[in-house]
Amino acid sequence: MDKFRMVFQHFQSSSESVMNGICLLLAAVTIKLYSSFDFNCPCLARYNTLYGLGLLLTPPLALFLCGLLANRQSVVMVEEWRRPVGRRKKDPGILRYMCSSVLQRALAAPLVWILLALLDGKCLVCAFSSSVDPEKFLDFANMTPSQVQLFLAKVPCKEDELVRDSPARKAVSRYLRCLSQAIGWSITLLLIVTAFLARCLRPCFDQTVLLQRRYWSNYVDLEQKLFDETCCEHARDFAHRCVLHFFASMQSEMQALGLRQDKTGRDPEPLGVPEPGEGLDGGSGKAHLRAISSREQVDHLLSTWYASKPPLALSSSARLLEGGLSHRAPTATPDARLSQHTEV
Repeated sequence: MDKFRMVFQHFQSSSESVMNGICLLLAAVTIKLYSSFDFNCPCLARYNTLYGLGLLLTPPLALFLCGLLANRQSVVMVEEWRRPVGRRKKDPGILRYMCSSVLQRALAAPLVWILLALLDGKCLVCAFSSSVDPEKFLDFANMTPSQVQLFLAKVPCKEDELVRDSPARKAVSRYLRCLSQAIGWSITLLLIVTAFLARCLRPCFDQTVLLQRRYWSNYVDLEQKLFDETCCEHARDFAHRCVLHFFASMQSEMQALGLRQDKTGRDPEPLGVPEPGEGLDGGSGKAHLRAISSREQVDHLLSTWYASKPPLALSSSARLLEGGLSHRAPTATPDARLSQHTEV
């Protein structure tokens, strides 16, 4: 149980691990979908190619879009690309790294579908049976051109009366299936060799740029996530204080109307509104959240975050906030902080 909890915490804390898990899940779902799919070629010269290529390419497109939707980094990448420059410049290298990472994970499930379809061979047999050169097969010598086209269109349907138990149908089907499997295994080998070379040759080059782009791409993702969590925390605290102020104001109105006494004739206890240091959390980390206490201030904060994100330097960010946001909670002077730490 402890090992399971450690694994779950690792996946929960690592966005990259979550995305890899979603990628593997989509690939497994792809294999299950293809194995349960009932392939029925129309066996008509006009529609065979459309059906075969549509089945080969349309599900991968849908899986690719699902991979983009399931990957949170795709939204973060677009937001980083479209945001105003403000006080933080954009790095095209980070955007390229995020784009390549998103595409690699989103392409996994579509590639699995295409490789399965090619290795199975049914899609290519259906799509290109009418395009086979009849001169490569001796069984078509005694047929007219119209009969040949009709026969080739019926090749995917082995139960059809026209091609049932026909050696020519088996030869054409075998030819197209072998061609499809050759393409599938070639693509598989190419992908494996490319991944092998990328893994083996990457340590031979300078890793500084890669480490920097990986760090800042993770930073952009975590920064947005922490901002969303802080906004939720502030919204909960703000709503809690608004409700308490409502009850306090209603207590004053009821007192003015003479409705405060209960059935025993006693006055109820006065309802105290918590001070900024009380309530949900009295720690110093809540001071900056409680200082923003109106809708105009919240709207200004959100628009400032979108239009002008703080620079990536803590000292300059602190000076900027101290000078730009007048509603910020007062900070202690260095002498006061020193006395707090030295007093025993």
